[in-house]
Amino acid sequence: MRLWSIHPEYLDARGLVALWREGLLAQRVLLGGTRGYAHHPQLARFREYGDPILAIGSYLYHVHAQAAARGYSFDASRILRYDAGLRGILGVNAGQARCELIILRRKLIARSPEMYRALDGIEEPELNPIFRPREGPVEAWEKSRECARLSH
Repeated sequence: MRLWSIHPEYLDARGLVALWREGLLAQRVLLGGTRGYAHHPQLARFREYGDPILAIGSYLYHVHAQAAARGYSFDASRILRYDAGLRGILGVNAGQARCELIILRRKLIARSPEMYRALDGIEEPELNPIFRPREGPVEAWEKSRECARLSH
């Protein structure tokens, strides 16, 4: 499961669809509707917010908005609760955002060269609007070895 902290505008079509599906799975997990992924470390940041269903729903709202801007028809009724104006409720380390950009570039270089080129020159990526940037290394829950040098 990868719930990107970076803004969904950076994702190619395949990545955006995968994020939508994984976000919906995360919503189900946070509701207690599945045993799988119940202890997934990325979900801790949503649980830390007083209302994790509102947090994940607001996250999904922004994924849906990006999909709609591209003409995709994701079913917004699958988002249980959200607040479109909810912004900056969860912190994410700058090192994590840079790590995710590295991971995304690796994925895009082969499958979506035009999206890869669009990331050229971006060093500090925008975040999904529910996140606020904070100083710090790669998050402890990040498992990618590609970002080891950013962990310090």
